[in-house]
Amino acid sequence: MDIRQIEYFVEVAKQLSFTKAAATLHVSQPSISKAIQNFEAELGVPLFYRSSRQLELTDAGQAVLINSMQVLESFQNLRSELTDLMQLKKGQIRIGIPPIVGAEFFSRLISVYKEQNPYIEILLTEVGTKRIREEIETGELDIGLVCSVTSTNENLETIRFLKDPLQLIVHENHPLAQQQAVTMSDLINEAFIIYRKDFILFDRIIEECSKYGFYPNIACETTQKDLFIEMVQARLGIALLPQKIAEKIPYKSIKRIPFQEDAIYLELGITWKKNKYLPYSVREFIQLAHEFVLQ
Repeated sequence: MDIRQIEYFVEVAKQLSFTKAAATLHVSQPSISKAIQNFEAELGVPLFYRSSRQLELTDAGQAVLINSMQVLESFQNLRSELTDLMQLKKGQIRIGIPPIVGAEFFSRLISVYKEQNPYIEILLTEVGTKRIREEIETGELDIGLVCSVTSTNENLETIRFLKDPLQLIVHENHPLAQQQAVTMSDLINEAFIIYRKDFILFDRIIEECSKYGFYPNIACETTQKDLFIEMVQARLGIALLPQKIAEKIPYKSIKRIPFQEDAIYLELGITWKKNKYLPYSVREFIQLAHEFVLQ
């Protein structure tokens, strides 16, 4: 048994296809098939049902998959640690960043990190907080910049940067534009331009609306900050944006109004996987993030 057999088995189990696994791993399908056959022979059990149209894991295959993924993670940790020893201050870091607020709040952190670590390649992926946590869990991302520090996932560690209240933004001709403050009950009949469903703030807004006995009338879901602003400018609806973003809206015709009670906050933080070897690139990012929090 060798690590290549385990890698091949895990990829086939993920894809449930020898053909797709071969394409992903850039090896021939016969090579993968032969490796899996040898793997099964060494273990003495079949790992896949091959009779049906769809490849399926056997019960033994399910058990082997769980342990194989742990083996691969340990092997990756070992490889990362050795890389740190051989190539100090080199490598890459894969960062998940929420597209609506990421650049606004985290650009300075990323800029300083790059200045201090010019030989580390930064790979940014723009997705929502839910997806970021999932991809950190699966190892597709090293660290995530998230819009909520509260998580039920005990495998993740999180530190908070700041807590920024959401504000209502409306066109100056909107009936609410002259109010000094609003409550969620004022928005029952409004058309919402809202965050996409894989964003934590989508859930928070829905939860807050439900406390007042209504589900928002959603005119549009988006990940683009500019679209929020442009649609409000075009009088197609209202939106809730973090205060630090709302303050920078360039249109004088758009009014921002605080809530009477700061019921909804954008909680910004960074998160990473616990109990996993953290490469130099990730450790340095976390250390710098701690320094930003203390500023």
